[in-house]
Amino acid sequence: MNAIYKSAGALAALLLAPAAGAALVTFEAAGATPAAIAATSDAFRAAVGGGRREINWDGVPGTVADPNLLPGNFFNSTSPRGAVFSTPGTGFLVSANAGGATPTLFGFPNDFQAFSAQRLFTAVGSNITDVTFFVPGTAIAATTSAFAAIFVDVEVAGLTKMEFFDPSNSLIFSRDVQVGGNQGLSFLGAVANAGEKIARVRLTSGANTITANGSLGNALDDVVVMDDFLYAEPNQVVPEPSSLALAGLGLLCGLGWMRRRRPEA
Repeated sequence: MNAIYKSAGALAALLLAPAAGAALVTFEAAGATPAAIAATSDAFRAAVGGGRREINWDGVPGTVADPNLLPGNFFNSTSPRGAVFSTPGTGFLVSANAGGATPTLFGFPNDFQAFSAQRLFTAVGSNITDVTFFVPGTAIAATTSAFAAIFVDVEVAGLTKMEFFDPSNSLIFSRDVQVGGNQGLSFLGAVANAGEKIARVRLTSGANTITANGSLGNALDDVVVMDDFLYAEPNQVVPEPSSLALAGLGLLCGLGWMRRRRPEA
């Protein structure tokens, strides 16, 4: 009996031991033009490699672009890329193309520019966008090992940031986005290099909100929108070593209980 408990304890200690880790590798740049962040964007792509997904918004059809809302699951259902968006606000807008009845750049041509012409993206009525990952085209929860986004018009330091959460909803990465200035562009991304798993990304964009084309939540605070999203291919969530350890511990303890309960011959 003692041998069984010792084996269970050894298994739990082995599998629950923290793995050696390291900070995620960060890629960041900011400037007035697309050229100011292009090299950093390319370096992130190279670090992620061929297993990469990108959303540049320009393939979004007009039926789900400004003034119409983009469904939060558009990039896991209509265009399956394993990303689902949510927000405390009322939805999401993708900006209109030139030549239509709706003004481009959400009606703020003096505040925004596009990194990859010509559409941009924003939450509506909130400065928060959450990105949750799935095996593309399914409801199977997934994680990614890298994520990056381009932000437009970051003018005030400390108001725009990116956060990563693991499958247990623990914060594993947080960083403020660099200031790009009025109409400027800011790139921020990170790549996991020690097995970190990113289940959700939270993007906080400035302190203001867009409520509709040409309309802001208030006239005073910094308003920030987004362009391209780049991320590693989402993969199905697998049990963490700690979960396997607890399962193994339960099995061994159960065997010990059965042995103890066995009647004597």
